[in-house]
Amino acid sequence: MGARLQFLAAWPAVEVGVQRSPALDPALNVPGTYFNGMYNPAVFGQLAWDLGYGWGFSYLLGAYFDYSSPVAWSDTSLNQRFALSYTGNDWNLTANVIWGIHLDSVTDRPQTSPCPSLTFPVNGCNPDFINVDLTAGKKFGKWQVAWVGFYSSDLTEPVLGYAKQRQFAMGGLLGYDFGPLVLQGYLTSDVYEKNYGGHDVRGWMRIVLPLNSVFGAPAPTPAPEPMVRRYK
Repeated sequence: MGARLQFLAAWPAVEVGVQRSPALDPALNVPGTYFNGMYNPAVFGQLAWDLGYGWGFSYLLGAYFDYSSPVAWSDTSLNQRFALSYTGNDWNLTANVIWGIHLDSVTDRPQTSPCPSLTFPVNGCNPDFINVDLTAGKKFGKWQVAWVGFYSSDLTEPVLGYAKQRQFAMGGLLGYDFGPLVLQGYLTSDVYEKNYGGHDVRGWMRIVLPLNSVFGAPAPTPAPEPMVRRYK
């Protein structure tokens, strides 16, 4: 169909630390909570079309497979991604939509998403979800400046009384192309949240080493990747 076909696989390692003060919460016996482990392994296939005039569209289909870990989801989930971009004239206008469908909405392991219910206190609740990532940026020589934003929302209620979570955050990105590598940093802040427990400010830093630059070919400046960190 005139598309570029590509396959992707990943098995990320995750570390999560949350600092809490016993003075603020006397019920806590430790100053913080720390988890680490392997995230759900993933395999994807993607079709990407060059629509011409700087426009491109891609569709990705794959799955995150069930894995027992404190930082993984307790079931297998299907993952679809739709992306539309304009990258002409040093602009980067991108919308990336991620739609996740869990095969088991309630499981026997809480892992990343314990059920907030007295009926299922030790079970996992895995709601279907949608994530939307937005980027509007431009290159000025070796510099890249962009507005970035992301939205995430639960789509289903695994158990009665489950409180759906939603949030929207936005911020700015600043990047510099050093030649063999690209350095990007961006800062976002919630402008809307529901059932997350409060607004937050997040800072990100990324170093990108394009493989084609290693082998001597010119390397394009990469677009910001999805930023929603509450993966499912």
